[in-house]
Amino acid sequence: MGDFLTYFFDHLPDVWSGLGVTVAATLLGSALALALSFVFGFMANARLAVARGTSRVIVEFFRGTSLYVQLFWLYYAFPILVGYEMSPLVCGVVAFGINYGAYGSEVVRGALNAVPKAQWEAAVALNMTPAQRMRRVILPQAWPQMIPPFNNLLIQLLKCTPLLWLISAADLTTVVQQMRDRTGESTAAYLTLLVIYFVLAYALTLLMNALERHAKARIGGRPERRSLLRPPGAEGVAKAGVPTGGAR
Repeated sequence: MGDFLTYFFDHLPDVWSGLGVTVAATLLGSALALALSFVFGFMANARLAVARGTSRVIVEFFRGTSLYVQLFWLYYAFPILVGYEMSPLVCGVVAFGINYGAYGSEVVRGALNAVPKAQWEAAVALNMTPAQRMRRVILPQAWPQMIPPFNNLLIQLLKCTPLLWLISAADLTTVVQQMRDRTGESTAAYLTLLVIYFVLAYALTLLMNALERHAKARIGGRPERRSLLRPPGAEGVAKAGVPTGGAR
């Protein structure tokens, strides 16, 4: 184990480089996944049957097929079809984003549907446009409910980044694997990977917990009293004599 640690600290620039690839794949993949989550989530709640059907087909396809196969298809088959080859990191970001965006869309759809119907009706009664209803009333209440499942998906995405090793991306797992091959220290190498990934996952969890507290503070909500969540401007809705779905 001592030989591996010595080799590890002697080659810290390589470790930082691999860690940078892992973090970049996680952050960029999660950003793409978040965007697609809202796109497909909104489409799933659209009035047009075509939009709902399109969203359902796309979501079920990417949820029902393996991320492993999607990654290989994008890296090996896609260039043959279109004549354009993506870099391993870009390929990983696209694969992670589409796959976890499909799962995230169900989070968005469920959170939007969980907002009390009275809130939707109150916003309509105040003659708000669809965009205003979503931005000022619905999303402020739905967003805090999305964050915990989004946190789970983010951690799962982080733990899938070692798949980049399969398409020759020089991520953290690749770097440590190369160190393990040179030193022959399997136990120390994989223990080091476990510790690093745990630290990364814990840091992301702390960040998401802080984001959840901030989101709830903006609408005066408490973790143990979700039924009392009110959106900004809910007081105005109540003064207008329209039910807000708040505390009874």
